[in-house]
Amino acid sequence: MKPAADPRPRWRHSLKLRLLGVFLLLAFLVAFIFIGGAQKAFTLGWKEAGRPLLMDYVTRLANDVAPQGRPDVEKARALVERLPIVTIDITGPVVQWRSHPALPRPHWRKDSGADDWNDDETWRALVQRRTADGHVIEFGLNDAAIERRPRLFVFALAALLVVTGLAFWYVRRLLSPLDAIRAGAMRFGAGDFSQPIAVPARRCDELGQLAQTVNTMGQDIEQMLQAQRALLLAISHELRSPLTRARLNTELLPESPEVNPQREALLRDLGEMARLISDLLESERLAGRHAALNREPTEPATLAREVIAELAATRPEARRIGLRLDEGLPPALLDRVRVRLLLRNLLDNALRHGAEAATPPELRVERVDAGGLRFVVRDHGPGVPDDQIAHLAQAFYRPDSARTRHAGGVGLGLYLCRLVAQAHGGRCEIRNARPGLEVSVTLPAQA
Repeated sequence: MKPAADPRPRWRHSLKLRLLGVFLLLAFLVAFIFIGGAQKAFTLGWKEAGRPLLMDYVTRLANDVAPQGRPDVEKARALVERLPIVTIDITGPVVQWRSHPALPRPHWRKDSGADDWNDDETWRALVQRRTADGHVIEFGLNDAAIERRPRLFVFALAALLVVTGLAFWYVRRLLSPLDAIRAGAMRFGAGDFSQPIAVPARRCDELGQLAQTVNTMGQDIEQMLQAQRALLLAISHELRSPLTRARLNTELLPESPEVNPQREALLRDLGEMARLISDLLESERLAGRHAALNREPTEPATLAREVIAELAATRPEARRIGLRLDEGLPPALLDRVRVRLLLRNLLDNALRHGAEAATPPELRVERVDAGGLRFVVRDHGPGVPDDQIAHLAQAFYRPDSARTRHAGGVGLGLYLCRLVAQAHGGRCEIRNARPGLEVSVTLPAQA
């Protein structure tokens, strides 16, 4: 069954996205703290240290403009040409001259703000000088002469993002084995141990060690499963001969009213044990990596009728099974023996659990898109709790309600059905039909 989509945002499930977010946030915080801290350090620390130098420099400029204690406009103009970033405003009883009439006055104090330097008196002490003849010379900053570079901030931000991207790429490269470990763990969970987790030989860090540990664990699990299968196959093969001899000896018992009941019961038990061994051997063949199918053109409708007839020969209630066939079912390339086993197990399971229901089980053979085929078997029994649906197709699993000898087998029927479907490239789906259980096996078309 497909898991429901998680309503939480995707980034909460992605380590990559969260790591990228952390790097971006860290980059902006570092930039903000650095720029803000540098600005504060400069404005608070260097202002007081540079104040005497500024005052001395402004005094020297004022002496150049008014060498004899009277402002000289030509000297002021020459100074502005030599220092284009400086503005000069001269006011007084004789000379009224401004180097930059278009700029607001007083320009320096208005743009920079007197609050940073305590008050207007401090500003006047810094940027104004009074000559001997009563003129006031005020120096300012010509913003138009300063080449502004707003793109520098953009370039700095782009460089910061590039550095952040490189750092993220490096960390992502350090964590790259996580993807391989995840893919390998999913393969091992699906029973595929043929491909170990690929880890470069130079990775000797913690993630490389983790990958090697998971590979070792996968090898141990594979060896354990192979040993289990070998033991199971050996026991199954060894039991066949004693069962055959026991069945032969039972059939040779003399027939009499006293012996016949025990003889028939013993034959039924021996037949059940023989079917169990056959199912075990077949499940191991299908579960192997090299499961081979003997495909041949098969009429699905004919095969369904044959399986129902075979069941009816030993179980009279099978005659009540309803058969529904789509019109014009084409022949399909199927392993006839394996699909017969699949249908027999599905119908046997439906008869066992739906025998006491008023409505008999039914078998539907349907066409699906692209020429595929679907077998659907439904009973009308009590069904299975929803939390046990996902485990029904596992080997040797039986619901709690099917633990009795009469109600349940050994738990291989649906497991074999799933293996047969997967060997044909199809799927087996189980759901509660309320009432009853519905098992759907979809087999794709084969070219």
